[in-house]
Amino acid sequence: MPKPLSNVTALVTGANHGIGAATALALAERGADVAVTYLRTGDPDQPDEYNTARTSDASDVREAIEALGSRCHLIEADLAHADTPRRLFDETGTELGPISVLVHNASGWTKDTYAPTEPDVVGRFAQLVNTGAIDAQLHIDARAGALLMAEFIQRHRTREADWGRIVTLTSGEGRAFPGEVSYGAGKAALISYTMSAAAEMAADGVTANVVYPPVTDTGWVTDEVRDFVHNDTEHHHVADPAEVAEVIAWLCSGAGRIVTGNIIRLR
Repeated sequence: MPKPLSNVTALVTGANHGIGAATALALAERGADVAVTYLRTGDPDQPDEYNTARTSDASDVREAIEALGSRCHLIEADLAHADTPRRLFDETGTELGPISVLVHNASGWTKDTYAPTEPDVVGRFAQLVNTGAIDAQLHIDARAGALLMAEFIQRHRTREADWGRIVTLTSGEGRAFPGEVSYGAGKAALISYTMSAAAEMAADGVTANVVYPPVTDTGWVTDEVRDFVHNDTEHHHVADPAEVAEVIAWLCSGAGRIVTGNIIRLR
């Protein structure tokens, strides 16, 4: 029995661990060939499991995808560089074929604030808002997202395709984000770019949606975080990356053809 995404090529950014890796696997389970981008970064102040995952080269993700019968191409890429989106599409097109599914999950996460005085629930202190923090967020989350979508639609129209899926990842709904202000700003810009894509690409058969996951255990969640989620009315549970990936994969399927222009908040 054919899989729903057979003969589809997907690009998933930031997929050497966490939600990105789970999404790459979920798409492969449905038959897609997947290009996985990653950038090996580490932070000794983070829990060991999380830090180890962020420094991985995604070879385990490729092995899991190939075990499912799909092809995988790994690309180490820094999305802070403006020429990276074009390179990703060129390289993926050569190795796997033209991209029909784009999932922009990578983030230049930094913790900055106007009031760097108190640690958060995980015990992390934030830096004062500065050029480096701003650039990390706006270049990777927002600018890279916009350029990836521009490459996507340009190539989609050139080959006269009539089916495509775009999913971007956010935290928050584009409003204030105290404690991580540049992160919030980068995600707000990405939301706006994605909503514009939904409106302007609809006639091309492309849907574009934003997924807003709950607190997700990608290796950084501590007992203190779980207690916070348990006692906070805005959160329902700590999710596993595979739970979030299932929603993303559904949006990328044929069943999601009339779902576009949404911020889908998961609880």
